[in-house]
Amino acid sequence: MDTCRIPANASKCSGNTMECFMVLSTQAQKISIGILCGLFGTMCVFENSLVLYLIFSSPGIRKKPSYLFIGSLALADILASITFVCSFVNFHVFNEAGFSKEVFLLQLGGVNTSFSASLSSLLLTALDRYISISRPSEYKLLMTRKRAWTALAVLWVTCATIACLPLLGWNCCVLDSTCSELFPFVDDNYLSGWICFVVLLLGCIVYAYAHVLWRARQHVAYMEKHQAQAGKQNTRMRMDVMLAKTLAMVLAVLMLCWSPVLVLMIYSLFSRLSDRLRKVFAFCSTLCLLNSMVNPIIYALRSKELFSSLRRVFSHFRRQLKATEESPEAESTHKSSVIET
Repeated sequence: MDTCRIPANASKCSGNTMECFMVLSTQAQKISIGILCGLFGTMCVFENSLVLYLIFSSPGIRKKPSYLFIGSLALADILASITFVCSFVNFHVFNEAGFSKEVFLLQLGGVNTSFSASLSSLLLTALDRYISISRPSEYKLLMTRKRAWTALAVLWVTCATIACLPLLGWNCCVLDSTCSELFPFVDDNYLSGWICFVVLLLGCIVYAYAHVLWRARQHVAYMEKHQAQAGKQNTRMRMDVMLAKTLAMVLAVLMLCWSPVLVLMIYSLFSRLSDRLRKVFAFCSTLCLLNSMVNPIIYALRSKELFSSLRRVFSHFRRQLKATEESPEAESTHKSSVIET
């Protein structure tokens, strides 16, 4: 087992660095975390998989850059739920510490990549709405499918590179620096850098949405003034306003779920965390899964195109189910008529 400098408040754990971070001390806490992770993780995978299916099974929807970004968000949430639940439950519930530093940092890198890509996808979606509302006449020229795919490729490569820096050597064992009190082997300077990266993303999203919602309010006022004028422009404005409000709801949920985790991360950089706060951090971490679970629900309720596609899928499923149920009856009737004959 790799050893390095452990947090001062965990000195009682000297000899096994990994055990110092297993903060769940009672069976009730472990069961609670296991249930939350299992419930949120399962629902997150199912809902986001459904969103991906609805997007890529519909030619009209998948051609739009807006839904490519939403698809990237759904994919990131699926990967985040799988990597987070597997590593988090394995570590905190089953107290598995028999793997090497490299394996742990690889798992942590997978979780960070997925959550960073989720947040970055939301940023691209916000920028897409920003361009759509601020420069509507040039939107189709500026936001092409090729540029959308290029932006997504840059997004995922950047997130993966930043998340893998501890595995590549930026960790407290290689640098002989003080480890974070929240994550094994993670250098405090790297954690502060990652927090700055996340805060920068959130700042850009807030700025984009502030402009989008301001323009959306202008569009609402315009439509109320010119209700008699029905046409393509008003229809487009209504779509922009609806999608802007939808993504504002996504942003509100994101801030609500991520704020406790980020606040505790920042606090850990300047002060020692008590055992109680470290347990609170473990439970607050499950809110990130809740965020990933809620996003698809918002899409289904607010996006008319996705909701229509969902209704078509359910209608097709009901027809198939009805046909399957009626098939044995028809066959039985046919056999009875043959026997009577």
